[in-house]
Amino acid sequence: MDIVLGLQWGDEGKGKFIDLISENYDIAARFNGGSNAGHSIERNRKRITLKMIPSGIFMQGVQNVIGTGTVLDPVSFKNEILNLKKFDETLQPEKNLIISKKAHFVLPTYKLMDVFMEENPAYTTIGTTKNGIAQAYSNKILRQNVRIGDMYSPDFQERVERILERDYQFLSEGGMELPSLESIREEFFDAVEFLKQFNCTETELFLNKSLSEGKTILAEGSQAALLDIDHGTYPYVTSSSTTASGACSGLGISPKKIGEIYGIAKAYCTRVGNGIFPTELLDEMGEEIRTKGNEFGSNTGRPRRTGWLDLPALRYAVMINGVTQLVLTKADVLSGLKSVAVCTHYELKDGTIETNAGTLPENAKPIFKWLDGWDADFSVIKESSALPKELNDFIVFLETELDIPVGYLSTGPGREQILKIK
Repeated sequence: MDIVLGLQWGDEGKGKFIDLISENYDIAARFNGGSNAGHSIERNRKRITLKMIPSGIFMQGVQNVIGTGTVLDPVSFKNEILNLKKFDETLQPEKNLIISKKAHFVLPTYKLMDVFMEENPAYTTIGTTKNGIAQAYSNKILRQNVRIGDMYSPDFQERVERILERDYQFLSEGGMELPSLESIREEFFDAVEFLKQFNCTETELFLNKSLSEGKTILAEGSQAALLDIDHGTYPYVTSSSTTASGACSGLGISPKKIGEIYGIAKAYCTRVGNGIFPTELLDEMGEEIRTKGNEFGSNTGRPRRTGWLDLPALRYAVMINGVTQLVLTKADVLSGLKSVAVCTHYELKDGTIETNAGTLPENAKPIFKWLDGWDADFSVIKESSALPKELNDFIVFLETELDIPVGYLSTGPGREQILKIK
């Protein structure tokens, strides 16, 4: 099993890379997160954002899996499937998409709970997508939730309604203006009936059997390493495990069966929502990168915060994931700049130097190294030998600092605009 994951705060271009290489695998499997993720895929000069569906859905002969470590909102899932079929009428996701019976449901009141907590000063506000993901995972840990396989049980509706009524009462007493309980209940159960047309099974058995038969699996993660619930910039993180180890637990596959671990990173950094961001650019340069790089959330449309590449944070992400190859994206966005900055280390208030960012205090001062910029028409570059010297120097610098090869370089937003370097 090979793994693809983001190494920064998300939005690194995972969907594009997965779409490119998934045709080389028998199975594409999503191991974490929910509909808060957004992987943008380009097809026939049209773009679609996949939320829950693995990016291998467009590849003929590739089986797609939504694994046990995910949380699934059936209403959002139904809309995504219908949108997918409208985008490409030849697709038949009912035939090449299977869902873990052990994955957890996102119930409709969970979104309302997210909104309530984000707007209530009694709770920590982190700028979530308000998709109910944290509520699903927290209820999972509290053993108060329902799983996909439960929808076949005779008491499923009763169990769900008990949770909905409990949440609804809590929110109502908290003074929140709410949609009718009957409307959200009806929409949910209609979507559950739609979900039943898909193969919901023990995906860990399917995946391990496939491996024993010599089939290949590409594990796809949502969000990124610095948003990991354990290893990310807590509390400004997502609610699931976004690391390579999360792929093992989320899919039920032994670490002994991992092959390549592809880490995706931009040539600069972006972040959505609140949280520490030492290299953030709050000036015209930050706005220029945001505009040129189209740095707006693929799922929410929110403007992303932008900043220079953060090597201590990237070093940390490479370490905890055991990355074997780096996939560098958005270098084309920096084209035309006379110089490009990279944060090589932090200087703390007491004078201490930090080169590997596990937990950073708010007063960490980034120390930058300036490298010569590059200028090229990336639309005509088809071979790595045609890359400008300054960009090659930048790549070699990263390889030396991170002690891993840069295996691929994205040269533009198009699906085919990616070069194999090593």
